[in-house]
Amino acid sequence: MRTYATYQQTGTRDNQCDATAVFTDHRSGARAYVLLDGIGSTTEVRDWTREAARRLARAAARRGDAAHGLRAVYDAYAAERGGFGPKAVAVVAVTVPDKPMTIAWCGDSRAYVVADGKAEKLTDDHNLRRVFGGRRNIVTSCLGAAESDDDVKYRYGHTAIEATSRSVGDVRLLLASDGAYDPHEDAEHDLARLLRGTPKEAARRFASTAVSESIAASRYADNATVLVADLNG
Repeated sequence: MRTYATYQQTGTRDNQCDATAVFTDHRSGARAYVLLDGIGSTTEVRDWTREAARRLARAAARRGDAAHGLRAVYDAYAAERGGFGPKAVAVVAVTVPDKPMTIAWCGDSRAYVVADGKAEKLTDDHNLRRVFGGRRNIVTSCLGAAESDDDVKYRYGHTAIEATSRSVGDVRLLLASDGAYDPHEDAEHDLARLLRGTPKEAARRFASTAVSESIAASRYADNATVLVADLNG
């Protein structure tokens, strides 16, 4: 039985530039769950983000650690492209049998876990709202950039990549782009209630409701993408 699902809606934008990927390293049992939110709305960004998501999922699963995987891909793109070309914010979670889950991110896509009827946010957004109390849609770190940790920390007070870990147990993992979580946060919705049902039902409800809320409020809706996975430790 499949224990995870993804769901996307394009909203009112021209292209769907979010992407998800899941990869399992069958030697170690490590599994990586990835969500990227492309910056911009062109076919070039769309295609690059899809490939970058797959690349990150493979790197993180094979290393068995979210931060090591994201660091490897971040540094590789910086060396290959020098900070030019498409970019995306990224969040990755890695599970390894009998170990805590690791989570790493650059940008403002988020990871949550739902346990005992409550949603817990595991990430801390890389955007101007966090740094200066400014606009939340201006990110301060992203995949495809060339700035070092020292560069980003000097300018914004956080490193280019941040990471955390959490014991797993029986929890539901949510990865979400800002187009999916912002409308729910603005409306003060109970995220745990939205995430009830099967992973497929929860993913569809979470993203589609976010787009509907955005259109009703402003006639604009960002790309909305979620990945929902049931984990057990």
